[in-house]
Amino acid sequence: MARETCSNPKRIPDELLNCLSEASKVVVLTGAGVSAESGIPTFREAHTGLWARYDPMELASPEAFERDPSTVWAWYQWRRELIARTQPNPGHHALAELQHLVTELVTITQNVDGFHALAGSDDVLELHGNIHRNICSRTARQIEADWLERHDGHQPPPSPHHRQGLARPDVVWFGEALDAATIEKAFSAAESCDVVITAGTSGAVQPAASIPVAAVRAGAVMIDINPEPNELSRFARWHLAGPSATWLPALVEALDRRPA
Repeated sequence: MARETCSNPKRIPDELLNCLSEASKVVVLTGAGVSAESGIPTFREAHTGLWARYDPMELASPEAFERDPSTVWAWYQWRRELIARTQPNPGHHALAELQHLVTELVTITQNVDGFHALAGSDDVLELHGNIHRNICSRTARQIEADWLERHDGHQPPPSPHHRQGLARPDVVWFGEALDAATIEKAFSAAESCDVVITAGTSGAVQPAASIPVAAVRAGAVMIDINPEPNELSRFARWHLAGPSATWLPALVEALDRRPA
């Protein structure tokens, strides 16, 4: 079926709304564009000011952390401060509301800011981790916040789990594999859903980009929400042209108005 582009959130096709309301399972994959709408710089945009002279590989890889842990830690602390100044946008909140308007909703995100959970979404699959959590660099075991507070004079703090370990952000760095259980759950949800929504993701990062494709190949209908068409748009039945912070609340409002 040919892709249909929609540009007016007040004129959502009935067929699209029918697909959502009749779906037994809806999967949503969100990317950096959703976080950017909250004012959070994308990964590459975060290389500004004092950090402009650094290459991402110098700041987001196990080798970089091994070589210069204090600089990598400082950069992630700076990014955490940027996130702390922002908050979930209407798109995040709309996805949390959508949970109550469809039979089942699985939210999968490439973002590490934790905003989906903060907005009220349940059981979010965070493919690339969460920047607010910290783990041991040697054992990958979680490190509690009170331990970090007691050792905040160190940059980064030592790990309580290994003599040579240090605290590091619980995010997936270049050269590291995604958590096997999380990615398995994501593909399993995609392959059993009726509708898959992509929002704010370009489809350039693997294996996340393969999740909606797997859904479509298993028979799901795809709705792509992005200002411009991208690598994933050609798989979509509908391309909703514009920001997710506009389209997702519009979808929720339209579904909520439909007769029971």
